[in-house]
Amino acid sequence: MMSVKEYAEDTGNNVAQILKVCLELGINVKSGDDELSEDDIVMLDNATNLISTDEETTYEDEDELDEAVENIMESNNLEKKYKEESTKPKKIAKPHQETNMKKTEYLKSRKEMYKNKEKLQNNEEDSSIALYHDNMTVKELAEELDCSPAALITKLMANGVMVNMTMPVSFEAAEIVALEYGKTLKKDTTQDITNFEEYEIVDKEEDLVKRPPVITIMGHVDHGKTTLLDTIRNSKIVDTESGGITQAIGAYQIEYNNELMTFIDTPGHAAFTEMRARGASVTDIVIIIVAADDGVMPQTKEAVDHALAANVPIIVAVNKIDKPDAKPDKIMEEMAAIGITPEEWSGKYPFVKLSAKTGENLEELFATILATAEMLDLKANPNRYALGSVIESKLDKHVGGVASILIQNGTLRIGDPVVVGTVYGKVRTMKNDMGQPIVSAGPSTPVEITGLSSNPQAGDKFMSFESESEAKSVAGKRALQERDKKFKSKTLSLDSLFEAIDGGQKEINVVLKTDVRGSEEAVKNALEKIDVEGVKVKVIRSDIGNITESDVVLASASNAIIIGFNVSPTALTKDLAESKNVEIRLYTIIYKVVEEMESAMKGMLDPEFEEKILGNAEVRKIFTFSKVGKIAGSYVTDGLIKSSGQIRVIRDGIVLHDGKVNALQREKDTVKEVKKGFECGITLENYSDFKEGDILECYEMVEVKRWIILN
Repeated sequence: MMSVKEYAEDTGNNVAQILKVCLELGINVKSGDDELSEDDIVMLDNATNLISTDEETTYEDEDELDEAVENIMESNNLEKKYKEESTKPKKIAKPHQETNMKKTEYLKSRKEMYKNKEKLQNNEEDSSIALYHDNMTVKELAEELDCSPAALITKLMANGVMVNMTMPVSFEAAEIVALEYGKTLKKDTTQDITNFEEYEIVDKEEDLVKRPPVITIMGHVDHGKTTLLDTIRNSKIVDTESGGITQAIGAYQIEYNNELMTFIDTPGHAAFTEMRARGASVTDIVIIIVAADDGVMPQTKEAVDHALAANVPIIVAVNKIDKPDAKPDKIMEEMAAIGITPEEWSGKYPFVKLSAKTGENLEELFATILATAEMLDLKANPNRYALGSVIESKLDKHVGGVASILIQNGTLRIGDPVVVGTVYGKVRTMKNDMGQPIVSAGPSTPVEITGLSSNPQAGDKFMSFESESEAKSVAGKRALQERDKKFKSKTLSLDSLFEAIDGGQKEINVVLKTDVRGSEEAVKNALEKIDVEGVKVKVIRSDIGNITESDVVLASASNAIIIGFNVSPTALTKDLAESKNVEIRLYTIIYKVVEEMESAMKGMLDPEFEEKILGNAEVRKIFTFSKVGKIAGSYVTDGLIKSSGQIRVIRDGIVLHDGKVNALQREKDTVKEVKKGFECGITLENYSDFKEGDILECYEMVEVKRWIILN
């Protein structure tokens, strides 16, 4: 749960005091590194001398502390090595009464949580979900739905699906009948607990409660993002940051009109573009902040691109309207020029003109946020084990991995086993956005936790579990999967488009950079005019100038290909693209861009096949052998017969059987093909009712070339 040393720090005591009380309570620990169980912590919390708000023992000098530790060690034969760790000079000052009261409240709430800790809903346990796999037959579906095949066939037929027991049924058809049996059908690939990035959880409506919206603030450097948060929280965040620029992602929760809102502050400086992309992946609403006295800047456009790629609602905050040279209408024009048209101009994006410094129109921004959140109908289930994302992480030499996380569903509690990315741990301590210790946190709450075995990556997903054994097992499997992934490309390339697409709407995301504006428009139009059934090109960013690290970050986050026309990346950008497996294609001729994209998109199409007749053979004699059954002694009358082909058995103009060749023999040898004018022996899979005079028609299915249509 937590070590003796951590508990001592948590309660404002020294390690020697805690060890002494542990001895009195019969808790078997010998050093500050020994672990305390949840029951041990409850016992310690109940010890009134540890939660008293009265004056605590204060050691004035090193000798006094040495003596206290020595007495405990001598009376209990503790290891000498701990004396060296514990006798460093440390004064424990009397805490202020307010701090002491907060600590007392925390300890009481923690004791109460342990005492009444209930089992939450397991993320794997859901009897209402039925699993579907590719080419699932009616019989298999009936077993999954716990019904008879005959009853299932009746329901399928009532929905216009004519099948028998051994025929495959489509996911769409199966999904409809599953609802009639009170089941929600899910593809098995979305129900693998080890792949919790793709894991789909279906909560019952009665378990869902309204959750706070998560808002990301984006924009150009020094346009007022942190000042806005500073005004909202009535704090001085900006004073603690280097040069007035946010240096790391922070997540904060505020309350307005009894409604909670969670804000994520992403850096606006170009050097921190990757952090901005990470923030957009966990958000419900994005606020693009633009200074009214400055205008739309390159980082503003990047922020818009990330928000659009994340497919989340956008609110534009036109800041610094209190400045004498503020021109908010000019900002609206510039934003409209990049596709963000204001609602008051018949667009779909709300604009709020405000001053983060004075707080003018701040309530209008809150009202807009809450109205947008109301439309999104954001809900979560606080009664299940938590899932969420890592906002930021660091390695502390005293406590190990420290992660700032956002809980997106469920509740996280002290003591819960967690898997973060491939890292296993058990939540030892938890603090809210104000740095105050808490014992549990629900949906849309940002917290900082310790207790991880190593440092996770920012952007990693996490999930908590009921048992340590389950969490360790999942972490181990995920670590193996991660090692396998390192040998494979994770992002899209023109050469791997076909393998990357797995049904549904097919799109090629493209980041386009050109040398001049005229080329940008020409190349973009040429790409977007390519139209193939089921496959489209989506240019998620187009701009002029060299390919930058920001372009690579966006391409990586959006699974996109970067196309450069008469431009080139820097060495640093190339290295970043290589590390993130992002493909960069460079061109100097427009038709070459279109030509290569056409070739790639052809590979993405579902293949079309047509039948090609290879030849015919006539059955002239039937041979019967005990081991192989009947063999059709045949004469090839035209074309050829292939062992890899399909055979139709035709008698009196009627097709009796259509199946694969089992074996093709010429004299005593097994052969791949027999040409016209030669005799051969033929056996078929699952058919042997040959008669002399039967015609065996051999054919194969050949893929037909698909063509690109340029509008």
